[in-house]
Amino acid sequence: MQAHLVQLETTWHDPTSNFASVRRLIGGAGVRPGDLIVLPEMFDTGFSWDIKVTVDRGATLEFLESLAREYKSCVIGGRTIAGEAPGKGLNVATAVGPDGAVLGEFAKMHLFPIGEETRHIQAGTSMMAFRWPPRDGLIVCPAICYDLRFPEQFRAGLRLGAELFVVPACWLEGRHAHWRALLIARAIENQAFVLGVNRTGRDPNARYLGGSIAVSPRGDVIGELGEPEGVLSVSIDATELRAWREKFPAWRDAGA
Repeated sequence: MQAHLVQLETTWHDPTSNFASVRRLIGGAGVRPGDLIVLPEMFDTGFSWDIKVTVDRGATLEFLESLAREYKSCVIGGRTIAGEAPGKGLNVATAVGPDGAVLGEFAKMHLFPIGEETRHIQAGTSMMAFRWPPRDGLIVCPAICYDLRFPEQFRAGLRLGAELFVVPACWLEGRHAHWRALLIARAIENQAFVLGVNRTGRDPNARYLGGSIAVSPRGDVIGELGEPEGVLSVSIDATELRAWREKFPAWRDAGA
């Protein structure tokens, strides 16, 4: 299986433009049936807490379904949906299969405290995992941006059987070195593939440096982008992961 990490220069509050950019970028990536396509956090609107504008009323989900059907692949994309709490949204990563069915949806558990996310977004309460490809594939477990700083959350994913962590993000420039270090750490300590998919460019509040990266279960960087827009395509080998876990089974000692 190939994973395709779409590093997007998100246009502020403009889903239509962002959908077009994703199609432009992914069109040259050589996606094959059964592959995995990953888009950044809130790829449709940018990292905005104006939920009256950002809450997906169906267009983003329809786009994800269309992309998954077109490429006969699994697509994971970040969007905002309405929360249960009045006036609040959920920052989610939605996974869609090639038949257009939702395979799972994860709500960001750790909300970014510097800014307005905690005021306008409701925190998720549990991890989610699914298998891709459905037959003999890896157990895929999403986390979102700030979640990356909390290793106990990834241990919870490991207890669900996670073999591949996907981290869509809008990671700010000022702490960019942490992004790379933490993704590598999460891969090493869980003996899992980790895919970090960051946006690039600017919005009214911040600058983003891209740096999307794929890390092997041994902690080796198997692919990495710089700051410009682009797609990072890497091979994800389930056999490699399982052989390493069998040879050096530290993951079994993580505890319950």
